[in-house]
Amino acid sequence: MLEPLSMALLVLAVLAAVAVAVIAIKIAIKLAIRVGIVAAIILVGLYAAGFVGLPF
Repeated sequence: MLEPLSMALLVLAVLAAVAVAVIAIKIAIKLAIRVGIVAAIILVGLYAAGFVGLPF
């Protein structure tokens, strides 16, 4: 059986891991949105310049 101090430290470690995961997911989502916007702008620029022939 775990001692109360060990149990408290285990709970704190789990909470810290969850917090780090949530922050990492938020950063990843923001980064993915920015990369998607930049890629869309570049693709529109290439399409307007005639370098990409997309069948729209």
